Amino acid sequence: MWLPVRKIIIDCDPGHDDAVAILLALGNPDIELLGLTTIGGNHTIDKVTHNALQVLTIAGATNVPVYRGATRPLINEVVTAEDIHGDTGMEIHGYDLPEPEVGVEDEHAVRWIVDTLMREEPGTVTLVPTGPLTNIALAVRMEPRIVSRVREVVLMGGAYGTGNWTASAEFNTWVDPEAAAIVFGEDWPVVMVGLDLTHQALATPEVESRFAALGTSAGDFCVGLIDAFRRNYKDAQGFDNPPVHDPCAVAYVIDPSVVETVAVPLSVELTGALTRGRTVADFRVLDPSDCNTSVATRLDVERFWDLVIDAVQRLG
Repeated sequence: MWLPVRKIIIDCDPGHDDAVAILLALGNPDIELLGLTTIGGNHTIDKVTHNALQVLTIAGATNVPVYRGATRPLINEVVTAEDIHGDTGMEIHGYDLPEPEVGVEDEHAVRWIVDTLMREEPGTVTLVPTGPLTNIALAVRMEPRIVSRVREVVLMGGAYGTGNWTASAEFNTWVDPEAAAIVFGEDWPVVMVGLDLTHQALATPEVESRFAALGTSAGDFCVGLIDAFRRNYKDAQGFDNPPVHDPCAVAYVIDPSVVETVAVPLSVELTGALTRGRTVADFRVLDPSDCNTSVATRLDVERFWDLVIDAVQRLG
């Protein structure tokens, strides 16, 4: 079913790359962002929720509601990625972050996700989780009927190759592997935009200069994000240029041809001493016609950055 405008919910833990994903969604005319829900991941739930409010304020999108989600994973203790995202979860240099001009809604994120999916026409809303999958797992356990109503789940997380938090596991799926197992195990379309794809979305100095050339507040914000992200990624993981993971998931929703995917069965390892949180893609399957899960494999890098920069330019 083709839709002229794609309605989405971004479930996020801002986070530098989450911030860019939000800007991409806000600035693209083919996306209607119904709301943001937050989940602890890159930092604690309090800090990432505050960061989400700041991003909306910078974008002038104070009409987008924000709902605070689960305070911790289903089973694991709280884990954050301060080595990548700094003490605030969205550490930035050379840009003064504003005080939020929007507040947090009273309703819990999980309840709002369920209510929204039950209210909207079936097949019209895409879930775009860019952090640990706790909120999405809780929503589907609270109301299983949402599975048949969701258009698609396009998530940033996992890897069919090497992990980044452990040798086997990507951060989002490692933080709450039980939640990931629930989400991957439901009978809805799932696209895993994992490290194998997002490590192709490198924010090079050339990309940073394109944001700087916009001469706008949102453009300058992206320059600050990339600069801080580059320093932290270099120190923590040895990247010369940081991979900007989360906008890749939004880009797929906007234009699936920007991201190549392969339909494969996906599962999450929950018990391995060295592999807990690993997403296992079974490429042995010869006939994936009845498979509802797929993995992203190749990014059209030039078109991806054109989408992001065009969206940020529209925000002014």
